[in-house]
Amino acid sequence: MAIVHAFALPLALLATICLPVALAALIFADELVDRLAGWLAERREDRRSRRTISRLDQAFEVDPRAGDVDLSGLDQVDHPAIERIAADLRRLGDQRLSIAGRSRVWQAAVLEAYDDRLRLASRCLGVAEHLGDLDGIDLEIERVRVEGELQAAGLVLPSPQPGPRQGSG
Repeated sequence: MAIVHAFALPLALLATICLPVALAALIFADELVDRLAGWLAERREDRRSRRTISRLDQAFEVDPRAGDVDLSGLDQVDHPAIERIAADLRRLGDQRLSIAGRSRVWQAAVLEAYDDRLRLASRCLGVAEHLGDLDGIDLEIERVRVEGELQAAGLVLPSPQPGPRQGSG
């Protein structure tokens, strides 16, 4: 019995000293568990994203070296904003529709500027165009086709019918 009493006092002192540490561990255990759970969820989501991208690459037969492409060049803009291009197209479209009585040089300049802005808008919105490869009636048909594609992509262009514009009166 003397041995039990000899260990009782040191065990009581140790419990008294360790009690605050044990309570602190219990209090902050939920935060540690939350952090661990968050970290595991992030890792799981990263793995899921990588698997999804890998499956898409396989489905679309993407070259595995395509991941090594430097994408910083895509951030560089070599054209005006699409809003500016759309405004230019509307202005040039109005001028193009009212070219009767103007010189042939002026008409050609307006059409060339209009085609240039159509090319820029097509490049911005990912629309295929062949305006530089055609001439004559084929060029006119291509203009109409590109205008339709751009309008389908959400760009507002002037109506091809001459006459008073809506909303200006």
